[in-house]
Amino acid sequence: MPDLTRPAAIVFDLDGTLVDTVGARIAGWSAAAAEAGIPATEAQIKPMIGMDGRRLATELAAAAGIDLDYDRAEELDRRAGELFDERNRRPRPLPGATAVLERLDADGVTWAIATSSRPQQVRTSLEALALSHEPPLVDGHAVEHAKPAPDLLLLSARQLGVEASRAWYVGDSTWDMRAAVAAGMRPVAVLAGAAVGAEELRQGGASDVLDTLDDLVVPD
Repeated sequence: MPDLTRPAAIVFDLDGTLVDTVGARIAGWSAAAAEAGIPATEAQIKPMIGMDGRRLATELAAAAGIDLDYDRAEELDRRAGELFDERNRRPRPLPGATAVLERLDADGVTWAIATSSRPQQVRTSLEALALSHEPPLVDGHAVEHAKPAPDLLLLSARQLGVEASRAWYVGDSTWDMRAAVAAGMRPVAVLAGAAVGAEELRQGGASDVLDTLDDLVVPD
């Protein structure tokens, strides 16, 4: 990660970035789509993981020639979340996740978590990190427009009291990268739990692509 200045804060995505949940998320959406009579393959769903759930529902249905209104998209998103929860009983932290957060605390670096997930889906993933304190967190319930809109990230920056342009956003999806670019944050991608590859993340706007969070280096 060359030519970096110390960020005023670092904001992290949760699922797929800090905790290994992408497989369960894909399976939850696949099962929800099948229940709703929407033909969808895991290959279709995979690159959509990380975007706003209602948008994912709408686009998945549109690809099958089905129109979803807001209420049906909301219901499909809710059901996908329930089916995800059934499959996400004991998620594990991704390599370097807990260690990097502890290191940031020790080095006095301000950080927070911003996730599109609904509030009821966040707790299991947070518990998997086994952090020593409750982290600052903004979830998808807090804003009208979730990723790839920048709203979550901008709200996180405001709550941390920093300018978004002086913060980094660390995520695992193209939607994370697009949200970071829209927010004016430095977009840092991590591959360890991602559903897409390095090239897709760079195309989404990533300025840095790391193998794991062990590779996250913050300048003094």
